[in-house]
Amino acid sequence: MELLALHISPTLARECFLTASNSKSCVFPRYVRNRHGKSRFRFQARKGGSRSWNPNKISRLDLIQQVLERNNLIEDSQEEDEDEISGDDSSFLSLSEKPDRNMALLDEYELEELDFTSPTNHRSGYVAVLGKPNVGKSTLANQMIGQKLSIVTDKPQTTRHRVLGICSGPEYQMILYDTPGVIEKKMHKLDSMMMKNVRSAALNADCVLVIVDACKVPENINEVLEEGVGDFKCTLPTLLVLNKKDLIKPGEIAKKLEWYEKFTDVDEVIPVSAKYGHGVDDIKDWILSKLPTGPPYYPKDIVSEHPERFFVAEIVREKIFMQYRNEVPYACQVNVVSYKTRPNAKEFIQVEIVVEKDSQKIILIGKGGKALKTLATAARLDIEDFLQKKVFLEVEVKVKENWRQDEGLLRYYGYGGQIQAL
Repeated sequence: MELLALHISPTLARECFLTASNSKSCVFPRYVRNRHGKSRFRFQARKGGSRSWNPNKISRLDLIQQVLERNNLIEDSQEEDEDEISGDDSSFLSLSEKPDRNMALLDEYELEELDFTSPTNHRSGYVAVLGKPNVGKSTLANQMIGQKLSIVTDKPQTTRHRVLGICSGPEYQMILYDTPGVIEKKMHKLDSMMMKNVRSAALNADCVLVIVDACKVPENINEVLEEGVGDFKCTLPTLLVLNKKDLIKPGEIAKKLEWYEKFTDVDEVIPVSAKYGHGVDDIKDWILSKLPTGPPYYPKDIVSEHPERFFVAEIVREKIFMQYRNEVPYACQVNVVSYKTRPNAKEFIQVEIVVEKDSQKIILIGKGGKALKTLATAARLDIEDFLQKKVFLEVEVKVKENWRQDEGLLRYYGYGGQIQAL
């Protein structure tokens, strides 16, 4: 078995807060914080018809009590789920449930800022980002958040998981679900589970963005809405985003705008260039007009609930897509096996790349291990930039035949709606 060790380190995150009993309670495990501090996007929230929220009516003692009660429920549910999830003792994070809004108010960083007197017109909610493969969903999500979370390549179907990104301002918080591209022909069990995750994103959504490629002939988006929203398509506010407008002439944009406005049942159509950020402010304004009033779901200085190990694996997978061709990138699954913080040394990260065939393993490693070394070096540099720390990265390639058809393995890898949190 080939083994390659190189350099790579982590965390901008705080793992817990203190409850009334002064004991530590993990609520948002090792989530990723905004490396630039406060969000650079600031908008005046619009008034809406949704029920208003008054934080002054909630006492701090009540909030603490709610957190304690929720912790007990979480512990009970974790005991019940132990028999359902195979694997080691790592805890898992659900991608299908909204957190309690009040937990965010108890965050030590937010207590001083909010001081329980936040404006009653504060808006927060979930946004499902849907579309076919390679239309720019991840690029748009990254642009809105203000930093790169979702991996981006020129190959279709790069995104596999729902990537949760958080865009916050003084009077709003948008939680974006960047979803895998909607596909018609499902080749593997993996494809079916990915599409199920796309549909489940709508369960939490307050509004929907459907992204289409402006360079392509206009087409009906009912398939995307049916796959991604299902029965909710008639009730959820929907914005059609005409992306890549920088690649076509203004006259063509006007014609395509007219076509989509006439032949699709959406609330509005906005042309953008996600790559350059053109039109992103218009999308944010539209979203803000649809979100309900309420306190934030998460502390304002974090950009994702996903743990750092999730993004480490995604960075390695992005480099695989960029370096290798044909079927090899699609046959790879990347798992972070070990993630150790070492106070007096570089942080240690052990990664395994799972493929389906010995021939794929040979291609990944390359002659004399050169290809794997190139991959690990590129991944290490991006991981260090993402974590803002030096790290030691160890990469190993394993073969598990037909893993894309193994539902048990797929659930363990996070395609069943849960990912490893620690």
